[in-house]
Amino acid sequence: MERLSLPFVFLVLSFISLADCGSIGVNYGRIANNLPPATKVVQLLKSQGIERVKVYDTDPAVLKSLSGSGIKVTVDLPNELLLSAAKRQSFAYTWVQKNVAAYYPSTKIEAIAVGNEVFADPNNTTRFLVPAMKNIHEALVKYKLDSDIKVSSPIALSALQNSYPASSGSFRPEFIEPVFKPLLEFLRKTGSYLMVNAYPFFAYGSLPNLISLDYALFRENPGVVDSNNGLRYLSLFDAQIDAVFAAMSALKYDDIKMVVSETGWPSKGDPNEAGASLENAAAYNGNLVRRVLTGGGTPLRPHADLTVYLFALFNENNKPGPTSERNYGLFYPNEEKVYEIPFTVQGLKNYRDKQSPVTGSGERLTTPVGGGGGNYSASASGQTWCVANGEAGKAKLQPALDYACGEGGADCHPIQPGSTCFDPNTLEAHASYAFNSYYQKKGRLIGTCYFGGAGYVVSQPPKFGKCEFPTGY
Repeated sequence: MERLSLPFVFLVLSFISLADCGSIGVNYGRIANNLPPATKVVQLLKSQGIERVKVYDTDPAVLKSLSGSGIKVTVDLPNELLLSAAKRQSFAYTWVQKNVAAYYPSTKIEAIAVGNEVFADPNNTTRFLVPAMKNIHEALVKYKLDSDIKVSSPIALSALQNSYPASSGSFRPEFIEPVFKPLLEFLRKTGSYLMVNAYPFFAYGSLPNLISLDYALFRENPGVVDSNNGLRYLSLFDAQIDAVFAAMSALKYDDIKMVVSETGWPSKGDPNEAGASLENAAAYNGNLVRRVLTGGGTPLRPHADLTVYLFALFNENNKPGPTSERNYGLFYPNEEKVYEIPFTVQGLKNYRDKQSPVTGSGERLTTPVGGGGGNYSASASGQTWCVANGEAGKAKLQPALDYACGEGGADCHPIQPGSTCFDPNTLEAHASYAFNSYYQKKGRLIGTCYFGGAGYVVSQPPKFGKCEFPTGY
């Protein structure tokens, strides 16, 4: 994971019916002295329905614990071994036999990450990357594992020369001929994919006055239009991903797939780390899971369902650097969740009606008191509705109303002149109806009642005049 200081901006959030389109995994880092044993970690993964895990080595205790679990595993050949793997085929044979073949297939190893963010490695191991990958692949061929186990290498976004607008994405020129072309050719030849570590947190943190927090957290926002092709991006994450797709396309490797091998948001940081908070971490990871599991690709690759590995499973107390580095965990070392988010399609279905006070989406399960202009009667149905915040003001409410009735696809016919919900003819009433229509159509998913702070969730049915708010479409 590398801190970045360049703006990587961007997407179209796909709110479609819940289907197992994308896949969520987690990174299991262990730079800590207080983590539970690997056997308990595997039980934790299974209890959460997490079906993919990525580790940063080939620790025997971890790989043995994963045996028979059914969890798909990506292992890592560390940067310090790149030279040996590149120079000696015999080393690659021995490494694969000892660290992969010895555990497979009872431990479902599906990929080997050769190195990690090698382009950012201060030890200058970049020139060894592709030769090492080729030798590791040859070792897989020797043990007849090459059809089941892919070989790749995670790159940081600092490997890009340009990233904004997304369609102008390009790799750093000094690496194109010696590394990127051979790397992409190897991935194409072996049917593998490019691993990418993408962190909107770093981009936002470096330019908090220029990048919208809503844009970084997958919340409702006006979006950013790519000046080259007119595509509108509603999330920073998708723009980062498309910048890499564009860089590959510029080299004529449009057919290479991508796996997001790391992404995450810290729940705590130093005072100068903009955006590092529990609420924002819950928003980013929760909305990211929803975005991945509800399917749909990016503006440049609309059919490219993504596999995404969240960083990280635990808070790791021995990691050096700023406070954020020790607070990316989804779980505390005692296995309690740092915040509540789902990891599976079923989890999304169960979770959307049980949002906690800190959902990360800015939503509140509450009943407004006074000044709202609406009457709220009690309901024991467990249903929720979305209404406008009358205190948000016209500057926020009007654009949000326009979005809901336009791009958002809300049913706004009832609030047209002469229709059943036109009266009361107030901006708050009309926006509330439109917001709720959008919210219900999106299945009441977390984040779909934010509208830049102009909307919030209530647990009692709103009523403006004689207008009744639907709960389903």
